[in-house]
Amino acid sequence: MSFNTFGHLFRVTTFGESHGPAIGCVVDGCPPNLRFTLEEVQAALDRRRPGQSRFTTQRREPDAVEVLSGTLPHPDGGLVTTGTPIALLIQNVDQRSKDYADIAGAYRPGHADFTYDIKYGIRDHRGGGRSSARETATRVAAGAIAAKVLPGVVVRGALVQIGDIAIDRNRWDWAEVDNNPFFCPDPGTVPAWTDYLDAIRKKGSSIGAVVELVAEGVPAGLGAPLYGKLDGDLASALMGINAVKGVEIGEGFNAARLTGEENADEMRRGNEGHPHFLANHAGGILGGISTGAPIVARFAVKPTSSILTPRQTVDKFGEETELFTKGRHDPCVGIRAVPVGEAMMACVLADHLLRHRGQVGDGTHWPFPR
Repeated sequence: MSFNTFGHLFRVTTFGESHGPAIGCVVDGCPPNLRFTLEEVQAALDRRRPGQSRFTTQRREPDAVEVLSGTLPHPDGGLVTTGTPIALLIQNVDQRSKDYADIAGAYRPGHADFTYDIKYGIRDHRGGGRSSARETATRVAAGAIAAKVLPGVVVRGALVQIGDIAIDRNRWDWAEVDNNPFFCPDPGTVPAWTDYLDAIRKKGSSIGAVVELVAEGVPAGLGAPLYGKLDGDLASALMGINAVKGVEIGEGFNAARLTGEENADEMRRGNEGHPHFLANHAGGILGGISTGAPIVARFAVKPTSSILTPRQTVDKFGEETELFTKGRHDPCVGIRAVPVGEAMMACVLADHLLRHRGQVGDGTHWPFPR
């Protein structure tokens, strides 16, 4: 199985399965002499960790991270990168593989069971193997390293919709995101989501969600036309998250409803040595290159396919059957996708920052001399 690596200069390779001994990643291309602490990486993982509320899977994984290579102890505490590959390991400690015995030969509708089997002729049915959301913990660990490559850049994510219930953007407050189990920036929507997901959970069903990501402080000039576009790589990274079925940048599909006058991000001369955009319909990217405005992306997460309602399917021998899934699953896997999206955006930005420096050094300075 190939294609477990993403990035060009800042490269991340993940490994491991949901019910294997451990999962992990190797971060290659990280510059030397970047200082970080194990606690910073662990804090990022703790935001994604399962079992923290009744609205996520009750699998009890501490997600305790180990750093195996690529660092040295810093004299003042913590670790410092050496420029060599950084290996991060997370032990799996709460597998219940017997819960998946009934689906060893049958395919969950909407899941990757069939496609893995038809491609490789073998699949790991225990929790989905590589197609499990469990794998995303390794990306969050890599994202914590990527953040150290991005001084002055802040990447934040929030859940903006569950099912048909969307937040009120007039009440958006970033300070609220970590004050509720949904990463919700609108405290007024939390009670509605609570009641809605309680009903979904009691039925043994699941529901989809939309996550919004915002990166502030990104310098202008990252990305390259035509096949190294920043938004193209960002869309690819976000689509690479398990269960993601759609990505949009800035206005995204809503841009099709706008006129040219409405969609154009007018520009004036700013006071800080770069243009000031009066709007950000482009989501901070034009022509595949960052504008210096906040980068805004959204992605849609489908409902998890592991539900208690019997669904019609077939097995690996070609027989028709019905199937429902036992085990511990997220009624809305989009909740824990928020820190995963943040990590993937950070990794893409770190990669593009290093690529930009490699091609143009310090870059150009605006305004240009006459």
